[in-house]
Amino acid sequence: MSTELPHTQQGIRRRNLSLVMHTVAAQGPLSRAAVAGRIGLTRAAVSTLVDELIRAELLVELGPERPGTAQATGSAQPRPGTAQATGSSQPHGSARTVGRPGNALTIGERGPVGLGAEIGVDRLAVCAVDLHGKVRAGAVLESDHRDSAPDPVLKELTRLVRQVTATVRGAGLKPAGLAVAVPGLVARDSHTVVRAPNLGWSDIDLGPHLLDALDGLPLSVDNEANLGALAELWIGGDPAPQDFVHVSAEIGIGAAVVVGGRLLRGTHGFAGELGHVPVRPEGPPCRCGGRGCLEQYAGEEAVLRAAGLTPGEGRIGLLSALAADGDQRVRKALRGAGSALGIALAGAVNLLDPQTVVLGGALSKLAPWLLPSLERELGRRTADPERPGGGTVSVSRLGSQGPLLGAAHSVVQAVLDDPSAAPWNR
Repeated sequence: MSTELPHTQQGIRRRNLSLVMHTVAAQGPLSRAAVAGRIGLTRAAVSTLVDELIRAELLVELGPERPGTAQATGSAQPRPGTAQATGSSQPHGSARTVGRPGNALTIGERGPVGLGAEIGVDRLAVCAVDLHGKVRAGAVLESDHRDSAPDPVLKELTRLVRQVTATVRGAGLKPAGLAVAVPGLVARDSHTVVRAPNLGWSDIDLGPHLLDALDGLPLSVDNEANLGALAELWIGGDPAPQDFVHVSAEIGIGAAVVVGGRLLRGTHGFAGELGHVPVRPEGPPCRCGGRGCLEQYAGEEAVLRAAGLTPGEGRIGLLSALAADGDQRVRKALRGAGSALGIALAGAVNLLDPQTVVLGGALSKLAPWLLPSLERELGRRTADPERPGGGTVSVSRLGSQGPLLGAAHSVVQAVLDDPSAAPWNR
C-alpha cells in the first residue's frame, strides 16, 4: 500500500477504500459489519465506501452470509504493507452479531485484471491476473533474444499483450495496467532499461515501443528479480518471510532484497545486482564489463559449459534430469555453481542478516544439487556461529513463473492500494 499520508479528506477516503478492498480480498466473503469490525470504521462509513466500490465493479454482494461469518473478531492485523484505517472509528469487536444477517461482499469476477509481461533472454510471456489472484489468460513465445534489436522484440511483445487483452475483454474483464519484467537494470521510477547485458540493450525506453499495447493504460517496468521477490512476498507462501534475499536465475542471475516487507531498491533502483558480484576477481570477462562475476560460474550458460552441454531450449530440464540420473559431470558443475552462489551470498547475508535466502527461477529446479555446496560456503563465511549455513535457505514454489506473476500482481496491488484511480473504466 502507498505510504503517502492521507492529509486531506480525499486522501482519507482513498486510504479507507483501500483498506476495505485489502480486507475483503484477504479475508472475504465478509459482510459490511464484519469489514467495519476488522478495520475499525463505523458500519455507516463502510457502507458508503462499499457502495462506491460496487459501482466501480470492484466488489459484488452475494446472498446473506453464512451463520458466524458476520461476527466481528476485533480489528484484524493488516497484511504487510497495509495501513490502519483513518477516519471515524468504533471500538474493536463492536459489530453486532444478532439480527438479520448482512449480504456477504466479495471481489467481483468481472472487474479489473493486472497484465504482466516478461522479456526473457529466451522467451516472451504475458499473463492476466484478476483481483482474486487467479490467472485468467496467458501467452508464451519461445525465442532467442541475445543481442537482438529492441524494436522487433517489443513488437512481438505488443502482439502477445494485445492477444491476452482481447481474451480477457472477451470474458468481461478490464485490464488495469501493464507491468513488464526485464533481465536488467531499470532506472527508478521510469520505463528505461539502463542496461540489460544478456539482451545487449542499453538506455531503451520501453514506453514508446509499447504504446499500441497499452491503449492508454498505465505502464510500469522493473527488474525481473525485483518482481520475483515481490511475488514471493505476496503469493509465495503463508506466512511469507518479511526479510529475505531472493535469488533467481535463467540465463543470468538476479537478486532482490526485501526488508520489513518492502523491496529495497537503492538510490538509483539498481539494488540486488548479485550476478555481477565478483566471485574470483581475476576470472573470465563478463558481458557487464567486469571479470569473474557470479554469472560466469553459476549462470545457466556457465553451468552448461562446465557440464559439457550446449546452450538451448529446455537445458535446465536436461540438467535436472541428468543430475537425478547420477551424471557425475553435471553434478560437479552444479556443485561448483552452488559454491559460487554461496561465496556471493555470504557477503549479502553478513551485511543484511536476512530471515532467509530464497532460491527462485531455474535455481529452484536445481536446488537438490546446488544447496549442499551453497550452504557449506555460507556456513564457512557468515559471521553468526549460531546459524549453520548462514541461515535458512528455502526454495521458491513459484519457480520460473515468479517474475511474470510478480509483474501481474503488481498491477493488482496498485488497484487494491488505490481503488479510486479506476484506469480500467477510461
